[in-house]
Amino acid sequence: MNPKERGFLLLSGKLGDSNRKPLTTAQLRLLAQRASLLPKPEDDSQLDGSHLQSIGIDQRMSTQVLNLLEDERQLDAYLSLAERFGCSAVTRASEQYPQLLRKRLGNDAPGCLWLRGDGDILRLPAIALVGSRNLAAENRAFAREVGIQAARQGYVLVSGNARGADSVAQAACLEAGGQVISIVADSLLEHSPHDRILYVSEEGFDEPFSTFRALHRNHIIHCLGAVTFVAQCALEKGGTWQGTAQNLRKRWSPVFCLGDGSSGALALEKMGATLIDCQELRDFSLLADSQLSLF
Repeated sequence: MNPKERGFLLLSGKLGDSNRKPLTTAQLRLLAQRASLLPKPEDDSQLDGSHLQSIGIDQRMSTQVLNLLEDERQLDAYLSLAERFGCSAVTRASEQYPQLLRKRLGNDAPGCLWLRGDGDILRLPAIALVGSRNLAAENRAFAREVGIQAARQGYVLVSGNARGADSVAQAACLEAGGQVISIVADSLLEHSPHDRILYVSEEGFDEPFSTFRALHRNHIIHCLGAVTFVAQCALEKGGTWQGTAQNLRKRWSPVFCLGDGSSGALALEKMGATLIDCQELRDFSLLADSQLSLF
């Protein structure tokens, strides 16, 4: 791991300490935007508060940055523990970091992703699936078909590992011989290794579940897939609505929603989603505008 990757981890991670206060997304964005303005220090000098303040970082944040960067021993211990459990880190400074996250989120992309499983899966073309936990029969069939077709058409399925649409699609994809990227909202250690599942989390490999993490991961799910399929969505409530509405506002990825006649699906259509049925899943490449060059 090179110094820049270590820097991202030091600045953006709790490193197993719930009391550690890493930089917020907004602070990381500001630092990333200003970093190119940093003067090159002499060979025998190190980054200090004057360097940071010269590029517009206030004294309080400068002190925070410098203090975080001092936790080298804590980082080494955390990385060693992660390795013992088969977990690894991919930062925005890593070549392995997903290009779609860089492209779609820019400096708002997670500073670090923690992985448990085969990290090479991140390099493969993928589609995303989101949906409600309590599914009607036709919506369950749609989620299952998305998983099956992902496997058959050579795409990794990205989902959130939650009960309902996520679990149905993931199980179907695996049964059909496919691969899954599962964005979890709890500790990676809660998920047993599987040769065709890559478990991914933000913040740390051992971070416990929180409602905030469950909602915040939506932007990763929507941005990792070339397109996003919505199996079922309640109107104006829940994580599926929140994540999909944000996707449509920011135009992260094309959204295709099962046209089940629900108020949620009709509202998403008005916002820019395309309503489809199970039959239209037979060839993903026919769904996306060729100008998007995503397939």
